[in-house]
Amino acid sequence: MQRAHFNGATAVVTGAASGIGRSLAAELVDRGATVLVADIDGDVAEATAVDLQRRADTGARAHGSALPATVDVTDAGALSQSVGRFAAEHGGLDFMFNNAGIAVGGEVSDLSLAHWRRVVDVNLMSVIHGVAAAYPLMIEQGRGHIVNTASLSGLVPSPLLVPYSTTKHAVVGLSIGLRVEAADHGVRVSVVCPGVIETPLLDKGNPGDLPPAASMPDIRDMLTQLIGTPYPAAALARDVLDRVALNRPIIVAPRRAKAVWAAYRLAPGLLIDQSPRRIRSITARRAADH
Repeated sequence: MQRAHFNGATAVVTGAASGIGRSLAAELVDRGATVLVADIDGDVAEATAVDLQRRADTGARAHGSALPATVDVTDAGALSQSVGRFAAEHGGLDFMFNNAGIAVGGEVSDLSLAHWRRVVDVNLMSVIHGVAAAYPLMIEQGRGHIVNTASLSGLVPSPLLVPYSTTKHAVVGLSIGLRVEAADHGVRVSVVCPGVIETPLLDKGNPGDLPPAASMPDIRDMLTQLIGTPYPAAALARDVLDRVALNRPIIVAPRRAKAVWAAYRLAPGLLIDQSPRRIRSITARRAADH
């Protein structure tokens, strides 16, 4: 039932050349959707679309198709143009996955306004741009589903990742508020809040053109200690699409992430009070290793 929900559908996925975005695009194609693989890195978007199309063409079952697009999601006009063209050429837009994002972290006292502006532009404004591009089309159609990628960091405290967490909390708020408004137009909205996922983002650190932050943690090591072993992106994509098909408002995966969120809702003070000690232990070990 969940697989059939996407058969013959049209979908745009931003940040689709790697990580969660690539896995979402691959799973959508596998379930029969026509997917616009949108990414700022046009060469990788092209290679990704070619690979997904090859897999679809050689599969044992009928599958969807993949098309590449070079899109800077911080450019509202460019994103709107790409989404509008895709919808016009393929008979509408069924799904908009606003997935592009970056990691920005370190102690707040060690970060500049440039760090904040960059993460807000990519992680929050790009989602707003995606909504602005897709929502009017979906209202006109009387149908559609917007799926915004946030993070478990958008639901619980995330020390040393405060800029990232700030934007992800905002994406959660945007998504839930919009879901209520959109229902009267026949449009659905969900927000995805993954835990630690095995993607290149775990090892990238802050963007290289920003001032270095000495306090930037080893994201992979820190999150693995705090939450657990990274979950495969392909498995996450399957979980997400199954829950999108069921129109879940907040999609948290894997199970360990759900447990962390449940614990925080049950006893927020306990998690907040314990966090400084755990963070001090992680940062002390990192300092000793260096």
